[in-house]
Amino acid sequence: MVMCGLVAMTVLLSACAPRIDTRGNSIHPNDLKAIKVGSFTRNNVLVSLGSPSSKSDFGGETWYYISETTETNAFLEPKLTSRQVVRIRFDKNGLVKSVKSIDPQQAQKVELAPGATPTAGTSLSFFEQIISNLGRFNKK
Repeated sequence: MVMCGLVAMTVLLSACAPRIDTRGNSIHPNDLKAIKVGSFTRNNVLVSLGSPSSKSDFGGETWYYISETTETNAFLEPKLTSRQVVRIRFDKNGLVKSVKSIDPQQAQKVELAPGATPTAGTSLSFFEQIISNLGRFNKK
């Protein structure tokens, strides 16, 4: 009886362990220090750090390496435990111009635009939708 109680307690306690999720490309500080400004090319960075999480479209070529770790307990909202953002800028010749780790405290919250994105195509009214479905439910 005592053994069954211990097994049940062990199973219950192990079910309460948080789930740790890591997303993105986490860069080790030593790998980041190895990147030499002015001598490393895009290809060198790609080999050293892997593919970037994001590339900028404006203001010159910039690569971003973004990673975060979250912890989820049971059914609760995930809690952010760590975030890393590294920005690498390249000059016109493809050489590394700057490498910077961005402080997570500097992050800005982005508000999404309300509403829906319009799409091309036919927009049916309520009555057109009802009438178009009448023939669908007849048995053959």
